[in-house]
Amino acid sequence: MDTIPEAQREAARMLEREAGGEPHQTHISAVFVGPHTAWKMKKAVKLSFLDFSSLEARRHFLERERDLNRRTAPEIYGEVLGLVRVAERGLAFAPLGEERGVEEWVLVMRAIPAEDFLDAIASRGAFTALLAERVADAVAEFHETLPPLPRPSQSEALAAVIAGNIEAAAAAGLDPRGYGALAAAAEAELERRAARLDERARAGLVRRAHGDLHLSNICRFEGEVRLIDALEFDEALATIDLGYDLAFLLMDLEVRTGRALANRALNRYLTRRLDFGLCAGLSLFLGLRAMVLTHVEAKRGHAAMAASYAAYAKQILAPLPQPRLIAIGGLSGSGKSTLARALAPLFPGGLGAVVLSSDALRKARAGLLPEERLGAEAYTPEAGRALYAFLREKAAEVLAAGHSVIIDATFQDAAEREAVAASAAACGVPFSGLWLTASRDRLEQRLRGRGRDASEATLDVLARQWERGPHEAPLGWKEISARTTLAALAEASAHLGLPASPALG
Repeated sequence: MDTIPEAQREAARMLEREAGGEPHQTHISAVFVGPHTAWKMKKAVKLSFLDFSSLEARRHFLERERDLNRRTAPEIYGEVLGLVRVAERGLAFAPLGEERGVEEWVLVMRAIPAEDFLDAIASRGAFTALLAERVADAVAEFHETLPPLPRPSQSEALAAVIAGNIEAAAAAGLDPRGYGALAAAAEAELERRAARLDERARAGLVRRAHGDLHLSNICRFEGEVRLIDALEFDEALATIDLGYDLAFLLMDLEVRTGRALANRALNRYLTRRLDFGLCAGLSLFLGLRAMVLTHVEAKRGHAAMAASYAAYAKQILAPLPQPRLIAIGGLSGSGKSTLARALAPLFPGGLGAVVLSSDALRKARAGLLPEERLGAEAYTPEAGRALYAFLREKAAEVLAAGHSVIIDATFQDAAEREAVAASAAACGVPFSGLWLTASRDRLEQRLRGRGRDASEATLDVLARQWERGPHEAPLGWKEISARTTLAALAEASAHLGLPASPALG
């Protein structure tokens, strides 16, 4: 209890008795966790970036925290209660709404088992691709509810973030030369991206978001992913580009689990919201989030974690390599989407390649989840041509931002194959076409065994595709046997000159 201010220690002892144990502390709060209920108390501190020194301020920010987090976790966040003095018992909870004689305020919450926080799940190696997608869904659905707040500039706000990080790093005792190099790299990246980021701000992609979406602020609660502990004490720091909000999750996920799951979460989010423009600021967003946790972990005395985040920031802020456009074609059931997802994290730069899946994006453009069903009207020739044009348009947008793209579609039409190759040429990037092949029996077997999948292809659809062909790789495309996923991945990655497993940089 050494870091709890003297004036609050009686309240802390009372809450310890209620919880049956000592609190979990940060430099600004203490959380007392009981078997079913938790109580959060703001510390009476005044720092360079917040002032909780007055009782009224602590009440205000607890109420603000409650209101913000009820947007994403209403089952977890209860009421703000006062602690009042009862002569025979000392401090006790006041009735809801009672304000007279309150000596401290606390936020009442549902208790969450420590093992259900995502940082704990990552630490024990239990983070799955499905969980990565569920978390991305939760963030995408939350972002969709937020009202746009058009701003003339976001680059100025990010410049202030860099300056604030430099001050915080100095206060944490970090080497000014090493951290200064990170800041210089961030400033250079911001200069390159400023115009595009300001366009996004004017377009309403700056919103009052969560602001602190690292893994320890996300949990599983009663079977659902919940975003908690939104940043409540600084509106400017939380009113940000949605890509910058998402980046905290992606950065922390990559540092703690590796690139594959971070890439999976990124592509799920992009598919859900169709906000491919955020790729313009992705490296900067990731780097700034890593810089934040570098000085936060250093101040906590976690030197190894601080070094991990610093190393990540250095690599992610390095100039991006030349992007590439990859098209994966083949008949339904050949494993195009599976191969695309496996290849994507192997690409250097950013979080790897952005995957544009024709099946998933067809659904997203109709406002549906990839796993939901569409009607026959979505599969007309006209709808197909419009979808392929959309894929090329979004590929060009992502390529212009410096990130590689994988387009996953059947590409049975020679005109579409020619168009995608021409699109790469127009963007000035290398193009590779991969064509997956398998026997008809094997394709039919895979279609019968499909479960949670974006494709709606049936055996009848496959029969029509088989009749039309091609069954072998078209001219200029690399034929890849789809006999097994691992064999296809090995052959495709070798052909593309990619490493066998994801790596930073």
